Amino acid sequence: MSQLIPSTTPFKFAVFPDKRRMVTGSDDRTLHLWDLKTGVVLKKMEGHRGQVRALAVSRDGQTIASGDGHGELIAWHGETGKTLTRLIKAHSRGTDSLDFSPDGTVLATCSHDSTVKFWCTKTWEMQGEPLMIQNRGNNVLCIVVRYSPSGEFLAIGTAENIQIYNPSTGERVASFRGHIDGAWNLSLAWTLDSTRLLSGGREDHTIREWDPLTWQQVGQPWKGHTSDVRAIAIHPAGSLAASASFDNCVRLWRLSDRQTIAIFQHSSMLTCVTFSVDGKEILSGGNDNKILEWEIPKGVHCKVLDVTRARNACLAGDLDTAEELLTQDIDIDANAYASYANRSFVMARKYDWDNALQDAIKSISIRPSLAGYISKGIALYGRGHAREARVAFDVASIYTNQDSGITHFLLLIKAIALLNADEHEEAMLLVNELTATGPNAVLLEGHCVTETYLRIKLGTKALSDARHNEAADHFTAAVNSSASISKYVLQAYEDLTVLFGWDLESLYLTAHQKRCQAFLSAGKPHESFEAYLYMMDAIDESAKASCLDWSNAFKQECSALCDANGDTVLTVSANRSKVKLGEKLWMEALLDAQKVIELDPLSCLGYNLKHTALHGARRYDEAIQTVQTMISKLDSAPDTQTRKLRQQQLTPSEVERAIRQAIDTQLDNAPLRVLHTTTGLLCDREAQISAFKMSIEYKELVSSTITRIDLPMKHIEEVVTTYFQYASLSHRWEEKEPLLQDIQGKCIYESELDPIGSIMKLRSFCTTARNAGHKWAWSDTCCIDKSNNVELQESVNSMFIWYHHSALTIVYLSDVPPSSKSGALAKSAWNTRGWTVQEFIAPKVILFYQSNWTPYLDDRTLNHKESVAIMQELKEATGIDQTAFVPFCPSMSGAREKLHWASNRVTTRQEDIAYSLFGIFGVRLSVDYGEKQDKALGRLLQEIVARSGDITSLDWIGKPSEFNSCLPASITSYKAPPCKLPPISEDEIQSSVSSLQKTVAVNFAVKLYTLLQNTSAPRFAAQRLHLPCIAFNVREVRRLRSPALETHFTYGVKADGLRDLLITTEETLVQFRSKRPTQQKFVIVRPWDRSLLELPDFMEPTEFVEPSDFGDNTDSDDHEMSLSPSDEWSSDHPVKQEVADVETRALRLLVRLGQPFSAFLLAQQRSGEYKRIASGHDIIGQVGDVHSVENLMDIRTIEIL
Repeated sequence: MSQLIPSTTPFKFAVFPDKRRMVTGSDDRTLHLWDLKTGVVLKKMEGHRGQVRALAVSRDGQTIASGDGHGELIAWHGETGKTLTRLIKAHSRGTDSLDFSPDGTVLATCSHDSTVKFWCTKTWEMQGEPLMIQNRGNNVLCIVVRYSPSGEFLAIGTAENIQIYNPSTGERVASFRGHIDGAWNLSLAWTLDSTRLLSGGREDHTIREWDPLTWQQVGQPWKGHTSDVRAIAIHPAGSLAASASFDNCVRLWRLSDRQTIAIFQHSSMLTCVTFSVDGKEILSGGNDNKILEWEIPKGVHCKVLDVTRARNACLAGDLDTAEELLTQDIDIDANAYASYANRSFVMARKYDWDNALQDAIKSISIRPSLAGYISKGIALYGRGHAREARVAFDVASIYTNQDSGITHFLLLIKAIALLNADEHEEAMLLVNELTATGPNAVLLEGHCVTETYLRIKLGTKALSDARHNEAADHFTAAVNSSASISKYVLQAYEDLTVLFGWDLESLYLTAHQKRCQAFLSAGKPHESFEAYLYMMDAIDESAKASCLDWSNAFKQECSALCDANGDTVLTVSANRSKVKLGEKLWMEALLDAQKVIELDPLSCLGYNLKHTALHGARRYDEAIQTVQTMISKLDSAPDTQTRKLRQQQLTPSEVERAIRQAIDTQLDNAPLRVLHTTTGLLCDREAQISAFKMSIEYKELVSSTITRIDLPMKHIEEVVTTYFQYASLSHRWEEKEPLLQDIQGKCIYESELDPIGSIMKLRSFCTTARNAGHKWAWSDTCCIDKSNNVELQESVNSMFIWYHHSALTIVYLSDVPPSSKSGALAKSAWNTRGWTVQEFIAPKVILFYQSNWTPYLDDRTLNHKESVAIMQELKEATGIDQTAFVPFCPSMSGAREKLHWASNRVTTRQEDIAYSLFGIFGVRLSVDYGEKQDKALGRLLQEIVARSGDITSLDWIGKPSEFNSCLPASITSYKAPPCKLPPISEDEIQSSVSSLQKTVAVNFAVKLYTLLQNTSAPRFAAQRLHLPCIAFNVREVRRLRSPALETHFTYGVKADGLRDLLITTEETLVQFRSKRPTQQKFVIVRPWDRSLLELPDFMEPTEFVEPSDFGDNTDSDDHEMSLSPSDEWSSDHPVKQEVADVETRALRLLVRLGQPFSAFLLAQQRSGEYKRIASGHDIIGQVGDVHSVENLMDIRTIEIL
């Protein structure tokens, strides 16, 4: 017994397939990587925040996974011990068990939170939906999870039962009680052939065996432990099991008869147990802070031969001693039938066939037995009596107790006896039949042992007869067969050494060496050297040391033959590496590449091959280091030609700069902070970049790029975009949402955050985003530091951009219950909130979720913006047509329609109704909470009019703003649809033009046209609107009778050149008429609309180009004239055609000026400026007689307060 001494209690440990190392996890939150030979700690691995409670190593030894008491998961590189991931929040409670799928592509985790989750080992993202483990409708604690070796089943031990799932479909295929009521199912283990499942219990202290065909218990419970059975392990040969218990004992069981064959005592309770990979030791650990290594007793695998004092002498090849010991046994007991049979085996190995037969017959005469008839059959084959030998083996089968394993082993012995009797064909036929019908993997490997020996014997004979190609074929078959032989199988089949003197340890090496020699003798140096490289890749260090002299002599002989054929070992190695790379045999290709480097340290070819192999094996850090080493070698090369090769290589720093440039570009349009959907942590941009640099994606990108001559920027951008893409949340704020200060530095999945309102919504959002394949998620609740005014300004002005550039916007409808029918979305309060206008319009991809986080209408398509039913429902609810936002480009054109979208919306902070529209119009303005809606909306409308010239926003009904009387005080003033005026047809225009040509001076029309063409655009300055317009002087205002309590007053208004008007307003106007004038002046104005000039469109429509920042795009609004009142407001659409000459355009203008128009009533103030009189309805004016317009129109720019 030897021991390793961890500093703290080892909760879990695992031995690597290379048998050299072991990893332990303990209560001090660390893992340790150990050298099993020396007991030295190779690396201390830190990163967990809780006790390491679960541990697993992938079957290829390349990946370690560990889980802790906080429910967090970390993946580590199996060779280096470096982290492959950050902390992943896997469960809301502690992670209790982990297991890799047989192919290593999936890691299963389970927890007391009643879930089992699956993780892709390439991306470390959750794969599919978690399994919610329940019993009788109630959640149950999950304790242990284990894949069957075949991958067909996933067994889950719970606090109440054992459940079996199909891991491919997630369907439960069986559920059974397991141990007695109240007994937790603490441990599970599958036999190697997946034909049995073993379970260990808490209360009944037993191990139970289950048949996967029926899921019924096999036999009686295995009894012996007196406390909880905490762990079970299966021997690599599949013949033994070990169990660890809180009774301080490790028990070694034989699977064939379920008997305890050894007990190992610890000084304290045990938590873990496993076998060494070669199957010679048991390792166990517990609360005494020790890992003990126990040697498995000799002969425990033996099924055919008795364990005798002579056995070790037979194994050592000391046949004389073995004979002497057995003779002593016989002298002591003349009826020792087993000793006679065993001495017969010894005599057969000495080729003393007569005495061997005599002892066999004597054994049978005393007591017929399996060993007696086997010894007789071997002796008869040795004497050449094949017929009688076959009969002896047939009779031996009677004594196998119908044990299929013993029967198969008996037939293998018969095949070997046939082989030794030169009955090669019959021996091979028997081996092949046994292989085809072998009941389990271990017996199949036993057949491989026999076939390997047979092939070596046949190959050796062919080689001695100079049949070199035939010999090479036999040795190749032997190598292929022996490749399936594990070291533990050699131990299990050491009976073959006892019986026939086989050197099983050297069998593998012999097959390889003779294969190399056969190819060389056949004049095939390439194949010979490839066989040599394959051998060096396959054998361990001790085997390499044992054949060092042979290896040196072989390489000299092979090199000489290669040189004679004009080839080199380097060429052979390089070509072989290329072939292996093509076959994706990365590790084999790596060994050949390393050989090329050894032969030529300045060979770019060798380094490139090594890099490709490491890259293919996903060992990206080493792949990058390989290229750096190559660059260093090239830089220091003695000759200029070699140094020039350096110029063809990108350096890691060049690649990293290019990647950082792509990252900066990507993050320019991304939020300042996001949530990591796996870890549940809030990350700023630097934390995101840091996570990326630690990710597999980043390392793979650097590794794949570093060997290029030029930078593949498109690929870099694609990888960066994919990694940093995020999901955004659109929702209705609840009473208490978690803010940045509530979650900063905490995991949102942690139970300590439960008291915070709406935390479950945030968790579900992140989970939904993660399940959709997104690493990052953004919510306006907690991803903005609202206490930082600068950040708040940036966030409000950038929010439209952030939603637009999100890969997915998830809309959570808290008031839409599960399984709702069509129409529920339209009724949701989400449609009444101000911010949700841009949250709906901006994203390219959007999904609506009901209150239980299932898709609305069970629509599981990838984008609900492409759902006809959902978009039609929203159009009816909001008035926003799909054509208005697919695609949508922020701009100031069509301002009146966009303001109408928001007119029915409400916000908690009144200023937000204006701020929420910044992005839709593509403006960036200061944010000043406390300025009130009046001013916030006024500043926005001022910006729209000033920058675009679009005056459609002046079309409103309601109360005027204190900011400017031409603007409304509230967004609700835009509820009424835009003013619609009857259009004029082209025929009517042509007819009117013909009439005007006869009655109106063309010179006047051209003069008027020129004057209006030179009129400036509207503008704002110091909250004053400078409005170009056609003014009509008011000569009479008279109030009409109305009820006494009426809040609005109706006035009859007469203006020069216009038909009489009726105007309703809350304001009290001074009444006057021509005979009783007033000092205050009033005018009816027609805001000037340049589209009436019918000038050609000199500018192409502005197109939205991805992924430009909208802020840059809106500058063009300074130069574009938006849709005018006659376009958007009055719907009086001019015909888009080239008008031949200015005279015709001038007359057409007169015709249009004679049509009804939407007018303002302005009242002059004492300072000379004007204020708009707000009306309760649209004011529609019309020129009385277009023929007299020459003397009635006053074209000017009026300053309005």
